[in-house]
Amino acid sequence: MDEQPSPPLDRRAELSEFLRTRRARLKPEDVGLPDFGRHRRVPGLRREELAQLAGVSVAYYTRLEQGNGRNVSAEVLDAIARALRLTDAEHAHLTHLAKPKAHKKKQSARPQQVRGALRQLLDSMDGIPAYVGGRRSDILAWNRMAAAVFGDWSELAPQERNWARLVFLKPEYRDLFVDWEQKAIDIVCLLRMDAGCHPDDPRLSTLVGELSVKSEDFRRLWATHDVKEKSHGVKRMRHPLVGDLSLQYESFRLPDDSEQSLVTYHAEPGSASAEALRLLASWGTDATRAGATTPR
Repeated sequence: MDEQPSPPLDRRAELSEFLRTRRARLKPEDVGLPDFGRHRRVPGLRREELAQLAGVSVAYYTRLEQGNGRNVSAEVLDAIARALRLTDAEHAHLTHLAKPKAHKKKQSARPQQVRGALRQLLDSMDGIPAYVGGRRSDILAWNRMAAAVFGDWSELAPQERNWARLVFLKPEYRDLFVDWEQKAIDIVCLLRMDAGCHPDDPRLSTLVGELSVKSEDFRRLWATHDVKEKSHGVKRMRHPLVGDLSLQYESFRLPDDSEQSLVTYHAEPGSASAEALRLLASWGTDATRAGATTPR
């Protein structure tokens, strides 16, 4: 029996919870306001304090925090974003939630395609683990080195080639990433941003529903409503064949499709991790098979 898609995410509820959690993380002293009294009924700033900082009426801000973003201006959103000390990613997320663009439902449900030339580029990147990621943290294409490091995703069903499902539902990936918690946070932040851009995406709603049922860690992190983008950094892993790896990653959004990213990993020249990648490349298919199991 085919699995029924989950209902769309409630954009009004998403807007309400996002504003409430951003307000709760600020204290009066953080924004230069006096803190009268120790006992506050709610954590963080009160609505009237936030409204004062943003230069809007309390009633107006209250309606917005209740999920009513209709007719809100970009100027007001900018003022609220400044008052809440939002990052660029959080500001963009707020705008998507309050003033959603008209997206065709069929477009968000349509499978993403990777250009043939991009697949050829992946295959030509010798010794560099690389893959193309898409919406919902889907893994769309990858090269041989990515399979050697992260596992042979070709052995998975297409719907299972998804970072969120791998990180939260596969115990071996919890062992693979040394800082599993940070990897999990990054994935959830990415899904939150997708939810703001595509609240009507049935596959995204189904994914969030499945993970919420099956993973307590996902429920905990999803409730934070955190959003952020990471374009580069360092990822530490513990590989079953070569042991510890410290790889620097770079993420590049494709100019002709901003919902696809090319992600590459490389090691510092002359480092133990560089030698480990060289060994994985020399082992070829054997390394890919071993990488598919990842550490147990």
